[in-house]
Amino acid sequence: MQSYLVVLLFCCFQVFGRVVDYRESLPPNIILFIADDVSWDDLGCYGNKDVYAPNIDLLAREGMVFDNAYLTTSSCSPSRNSIITGRYPHNTGAAELHTSPPDDMISLPQILKSAGYYTLQAGKFHMGEYAKRGFDEVHDKIEVNGLGGEAYWNQAVENLPKDQPFFMWLASYDAHRSWGENQWEGTHDPKKIQVPEYLIDGPETREDLANYYDEISRFDFHIGSVVQKLKEKGVYENTLIIIMADNGRPFPHSKTRLNDQGVKTPFIIHYPRIESKKIQRSTSLISAVDIAPTLVDLAGISPVAQFQGVSFKKLLLNPKLKFRNYVFAEYNWHDYEAHERMVREDRYMYILNSRPQYAQRGPLDAINSTSYGELKSALLDKTISDKQAEIFMAPRPREELYDLSEDPYQFNNLMLGDNIPKAYNNLKKQLSKWIEETGDSLPENLTQDWYFREPIDPSEINQGKTNRTEQHGIRDEMPGTKKSAQKINHKGPF
Repeated sequence: MQSYLVVLLFCCFQVFGRVVDYRESLPPNIILFIADDVSWDDLGCYGNKDVYAPNIDLLAREGMVFDNAYLTTSSCSPSRNSIITGRYPHNTGAAELHTSPPDDMISLPQILKSAGYYTLQAGKFHMGEYAKRGFDEVHDKIEVNGLGGEAYWNQAVENLPKDQPFFMWLASYDAHRSWGENQWEGTHDPKKIQVPEYLIDGPETREDLANYYDEISRFDFHIGSVVQKLKEKGVYENTLIIIMADNGRPFPHSKTRLNDQGVKTPFIIHYPRIESKKIQRSTSLISAVDIAPTLVDLAGISPVAQFQGVSFKKLLLNPKLKFRNYVFAEYNWHDYEAHERMVREDRYMYILNSRPQYAQRGPLDAINSTSYGELKSALLDKTISDKQAEIFMAPRPREELYDLSEDPYQFNNLMLGDNIPKAYNNLKKQLSKWIEETGDSLPENLTQDWYFREPIDPSEINQGKTNRTEQHGIRDEMPGTKKSAQKINHKGPF
């Protein structure tokens, strides 16, 4: 009788030509690894030959790599709030940096916990008190997490309850500035690094990039350590792992920008149940708002009305399928006054800037970097290239349109030329539709600059001067507030 049941199970659980174990009826364990401030092309699986991240590269080879995964913003806390709620920043009520959604907004861990999952957070949190109630454990103190944010991860896995599916939100401080003590220091030789063309190829920028890559290596090491611990505990085969970031690298031209260096994220899914012997890549567009719906779907839970994203589970079974027609992103206050909106389709990206009078040098940590210092020196010396000088442009064009098939780093604004592609009218229409349907708004009074847009000389700070403006700490109306966007669940164009 037992042999008969084994044969029956063998026959019944064949999916797409591969034998599936009977344990696949169990809900998957889920681990979400989130790096802080890492751009999409800062990993080997995306073509970066400089950065040392062997554990991530191995998971990518054995799993699935998404080439066009987009965040909803290039700003830490609003981005994380989008991931955990499945909603756009202006729909979370927390569109600006260091703000939090209302207490009655449902979070992904809450949903999973109500379905029987054990939920745990360790590392950087940065989402406000509302999200903590969804976790059985929260470990967000640097004393516990260490300088990189990963020190508690192994212990978290070791202490997981038995016979219960788990969801772990493991978020590092790496690779956020400023660079701290790191045993991986020196892993990357500044002299051997390839400097992006939008930065100055100088000694300080090379050193800056090397330190940045060292912190990615620390993030990678701890991911590998967690994977090994999962194998030791016998739960690796039923654990879905996601590796991603919350926004682009903390350098000029990247963090806070709505270009690919700002809002396109590395996105890797490793899940032994569906892994292929060949490298699988999906070129389909996906959005950060789609992550929560997908995980809920994989856990066998009914769709949640609050989600503005859609499950991309079908891409895990067939990565060649088309999923989204459009992805959207927004840039609101992050140290400085801002209001931009972006829509991208397969080939073209369109950006609408409601504050074109301001240059886009980057956030406070970027403009205080040595890389920015070399850019500023080159500007003053008139040795700077047009691509490097782009961050100093003011005023900027109100509208930007890029052909990503020919301009992967978005330097050639087609709106400045004579032949504007037909895609412009459609993208402008879709962006307007998204703004209307999701309740986005442009407040008359936006939160103003909290810091001066040029860094103050350290000697002046030592003399008692501050880089804070008179508006520091004062918030004005947040986008979406006027239309009560936090109560709107419309997904917008898909």
